[in-house]
Amino acid sequence: MPGLGYPEGRHTISSREIMLGSVTQRSNRRPTPLHELRVVEVSDRIAGSYCGKLLVDAGAQVRKIEPPQGDPLRRYSPSCAPVPDESAASPLYCYLNAGKQSLTLAPDSQRYRSELAAADVVIATCGRSQAPALGIDPPRLLAEAAQAVVITISDFGWTGPFADRTATEFTLQAWAGSPGFRGDPAGPPISIGGDVGEYMGGVFAAFGALAVRRRVEHGGPGEHLDLSMLEAMSLMQSSEWLHSQLLQVPPVRRTLEVPSIEPARDGYVGITMVTGQQWLDFIAMVECPQLEEISQLRFQIGRWEYRDLIRESIRPWMAERTVEEIVALGQLFRLPIAALGNGATVRDMEYVTERGVFVDNPAGFHQPRPPWVMSRCAPAPVRRTAELGVDNDESPWRARESASDPVPVGLPLDGVRVIDLTAFWAGPAATHLLAAFGADVVKVESIQRPDGIRYSGGMRTDVDDWWEYGWVFHAMNTNKRSITLDLGSEDGRRLFLALAADADVVIENFSPRVMEHFGFTAEVLLKANPRLVVARMPAFGLTGPWRDRVGFAPTMEQIGGLTWVTGLPEEPPVTPRGACDPLAGVHAAFAVLAALNFAERSGVGQQVELPMVESVLNTTAIQPIEHEVYGVTLNRRGNRGFGGALQNIYRCSGEDDWIAVSIRDDRDWSALVELMERPYWCDESLSTTALRRERADEIDGWLRDWFAAQSLMPTVESLAAAGIPAAPVVSPSLVTENPQLCDRGYFESLVHCRIGQALYPTPPFALLAGQQEWLRRPPPTLGEHNEEILRERCGLADEELARLAANGVIGTRPKGL
Repeated sequence: MPGLGYPEGRHTISSREIMLGSVTQRSNRRPTPLHELRVVEVSDRIAGSYCGKLLVDAGAQVRKIEPPQGDPLRRYSPSCAPVPDESAASPLYCYLNAGKQSLTLAPDSQRYRSELAAADVVIATCGRSQAPALGIDPPRLLAEAAQAVVITISDFGWTGPFADRTATEFTLQAWAGSPGFRGDPAGPPISIGGDVGEYMGGVFAAFGALAVRRRVEHGGPGEHLDLSMLEAMSLMQSSEWLHSQLLQVPPVRRTLEVPSIEPARDGYVGITMVTGQQWLDFIAMVECPQLEEISQLRFQIGRWEYRDLIRESIRPWMAERTVEEIVALGQLFRLPIAALGNGATVRDMEYVTERGVFVDNPAGFHQPRPPWVMSRCAPAPVRRTAELGVDNDESPWRARESASDPVPVGLPLDGVRVIDLTAFWAGPAATHLLAAFGADVVKVESIQRPDGIRYSGGMRTDVDDWWEYGWVFHAMNTNKRSITLDLGSEDGRRLFLALAADADVVIENFSPRVMEHFGFTAEVLLKANPRLVVARMPAFGLTGPWRDRVGFAPTMEQIGGLTWVTGLPEEPPVTPRGACDPLAGVHAAFAVLAALNFAERSGVGQQVELPMVESVLNTTAIQPIEHEVYGVTLNRRGNRGFGGALQNIYRCSGEDDWIAVSIRDDRDWSALVELMERPYWCDESLSTTALRRERADEIDGWLRDWFAAQSLMPTVESLAAAGIPAAPVVSPSLVTENPQLCDRGYFESLVHCRIGQALYPTPPFALLAGQQEWLRRPPPTLGEHNEEILRERCGLADEELARLAANGVIGTRPKGL
């Protein structure tokens, strides 16, 4: 394992090296987007470390304060491979913590308190009850440093009936409804493999840090951002409760996409179809015209009933062709079809090699670069990983002097103007977050081509305006205003350019050729507005061999390895179902704020390229890293998890009742043994984690028998009372009944002019100080604010508006309806 033992000897990362990091190895001498941001990280989980990593990548100085024994991630490997010696750190730790300083300070020491007080941002992974032992007291810290940003990351947040419960990524997935709609009903629910929820929490925290920091830099106060991992992971499901309400269907139950992961002649191929047209193109490609006659098959929701017919029809065609042949043919039909990636193959993909996605980590392996490419800024170079406590002798940071007492100035992003051209889920998830934090977001569609997510998942046939009932559209477009502009017309392009000239951000997620076709390259937009942040979210980048490929979130999950580790060992992989849409969206929102920070300091805008696939590669990085360092390819383990965890989803006594349980350590095991009233098989031969790992299959069988005789919710509560992470596996349609989410105000009620009252998701933070709600307006109807915005921003009069409507440049109904 070359490099992980640091043969050169102890390496100290000095404050000067960190401050000059964006100069010493700057690509083309470009600056990092962040400037002199000082961060203290107190973290023992991936979410906190990933938050700190994102800030380091963007140029922040991060001091990580660890306990004397170090962050547990220093010794963690998902494949259970040993770390070579005590002075080294695991590959995962090195990936997440390269470039940070390491200090071991007692929480009750003056130095510890001084470091917290002098930081611009404090990241702490602790619940309310653990915080005192870590010296984390947000009210006190804000009293001493009113402009600090204090981010606490905890399983359930600091308030609510579950605030002090224990949880794991695995049980939080169950609470959030994720496994509850994934898997064949004949088998168990299926959790997403890997730790994707941890990364989601980390990028949300990093976004929150930059958002509130912007307010501070504009003279406003700091804030305690109380982030709930449950809420962050709930945002990774597609608001299925709105699906049930808007389309008037029962709560969603377990299914699989059909087709999805299908066998070819030499392996598996991933197939994703979001629109009805893609289905028609697919059945033409696989030469099955008989399937066109069944109208229900145009929507994914209707295909499960016909799954056997579909699979029998396409199987002979698939079996005759290789994965490579099917992927190539899919591109000719403009279909999102991909070869499945895993830890052994990701680094050799054509896209990855030709775009130089993987870079060197000084610990002796390769890792994905940050998932953004800026035209004027560069990420900080990947520096060494500090040994435990090596920076204890570094000079403490001095507290910054404030020119005056902070003056409340509203929401963190008040005054930021965003022109939003995004569609489907990932792009709108980015602007949903920007809008919730106060940005004025104008969503631009056209009557020629409305946002496809308005009707891609199903269609109401009993209403005239069926395009206004898309549940993902509703969930991800609150707080926005909507206009329609035909960018294929001269008038539409002229008005769009006027909007861009007066904006701070333009963001889109078309394929690259679309904006070029309209004539709106970044160069054109920046000429009209030199301070503009032009954020582009193509599936596979603006350049490179896959530039024009079609891809949705499931495609990225298939390529990036997330699908490979999701599913039962003896069955084909299972697509996580779009969880990486919002993951990519929040990464984009973070990068937009980093670029906006640079623009407001320098007066210079830039293009920000945000390939969706690279966000996924950053969250599945441990797969190629473990393969490179240890020669291990992580594979599907069902619900058993990685890292030697003893966990699974077990069936309880009720009809289709399932419980997710994690046994983290010896304490959890002892508590479970007591709860089960010490059955005969729980003897000393299972007293340690290592011993239990050797007999995991036997234990799993015994636990399966025990849980089969238990009632679901009483067992969940008994386990919780014993301090054991457990959760019911619920349908994502029913998470509105979760008492923790309800108590925290995660759902907010809005009245929409078409559907009436409904519950909508909010960002995964408790309300900010003085804030009454996150959501200030319902999602807009198509073109609802045409007159308001075109009068306000472009100075149009009644006659001009009438002419534009008559010519189809603007409107409120899709063309032809």
